[in-house]
Amino acid sequence: MDIRIDPWDYKIIQEYDKLFTVFGIQSIDSIPYKDLLKHHFFTRRIVFGHRDFDKWLNALRRGDKVIVLTGFMPSGVPHLGTAMVFEELKFFQEIGASVKIVIADAEAYAVRREDRGSTIKHGIEFIKHAIAWGIDPNKSEFYFQTAMKESYYRLIQMFSRKVTAAEMEAIYGDLTPAKIMAALTQVADILHPQLEEFGGYKHVLVPVGVDQDPHLRFARDIADRFSEELGFERPSSTYHKLLRGLDGNKMSKSRPDYAIFLNDDENVVRKKVMMALTGGRATAEEQRRLGGEPWKCMIHELYVYFMLNDEDVRKITEECVTGRILCGECKRIAVELLVGKLKEHKKKYEEVERTFNIEKIVKIPAF
Repeated sequence: MDIRIDPWDYKIIQEYDKLFTVFGIQSIDSIPYKDLLKHHFFTRRIVFGHRDFDKWLNALRRGDKVIVLTGFMPSGVPHLGTAMVFEELKFFQEIGASVKIVIADAEAYAVRREDRGSTIKHGIEFIKHAIAWGIDPNKSEFYFQTAMKESYYRLIQMFSRKVTAAEMEAIYGDLTPAKIMAALTQVADILHPQLEEFGGYKHVLVPVGVDQDPHLRFARDIADRFSEELGFERPSSTYHKLLRGLDGNKMSKSRPDYAIFLNDDENVVRKKVMMALTGGRATAEEQRRLGGEPWKCMIHELYVYFMLNDEDVRKITEECVTGRILCGECKRIAVELLVGKLKEHKKKYEEVERTFNIEKIVKIPAF
């Protein structure tokens, strides 16, 4: 079976179950610590898979030093897909983990070919939105890839010694020089917290969308190869399903008409939601008779990921499949919930802008 995940592609992943057998991702159901994992991302299987998450949780339970690290591509404004990662980081802070957030400005410049000034500007915006979403800056560390110490960059050079082009192509597919450098830099991001000068965190967890798994597989291979020389341990990871755009494809900053951005105007949100793809039937009569198909519906996905408690999700799902609610009414309910959530976020974002000096917590790269 020839399945390849491309971290730079915009395609949505359809068959998550195949990732268990093809790539060796473990089911989140194998994790024993149900008392810790009460967030709805876990209970609703939005976070569906992992690599060695149980080992990381064991370390957390023992009181060992643990850290959660993930990154953001500063190529535009954060959207609801980005907010999923904010939400996970917030949760991991709440259960006792330190958090480190990478602003991948080097990758945005080289691979996405973004303007240098824009990557820095957007990176600062990502940090503000993260804090507004609820990530505690006093328990977090933020950094831009292009503003790190020499020893971080040295890792990139060292890693290149113990990999081949064929190995990288087997993981990533066709590669450009920019993608090769981006992949090696991502490994430096994932592994550098284990070095003493960066905290000596031997237990690193990387929560990501499953499209980023190639970077984790690559990092785990390199950790093995540098275990004696640099003392690296394999990083752990969790994988969440990708929030689909309003047309059913991957939500992406490059497809703004089908993404809900955290700074979208209320009227824009209303228009986008009312135009979203649903799991409704061709006619109202047919839907009342046959019921809707919520598993195909982008509105239902918004409910499940962000907006309803478990009982409300169960209720609105039942109303859909039995035909007791039509898509227009369902969208009107969803848009009010979503507008309310984004209004609250914008209020907190404005407070961060008024009261917070970002330069006190992150070194801003030179243009």
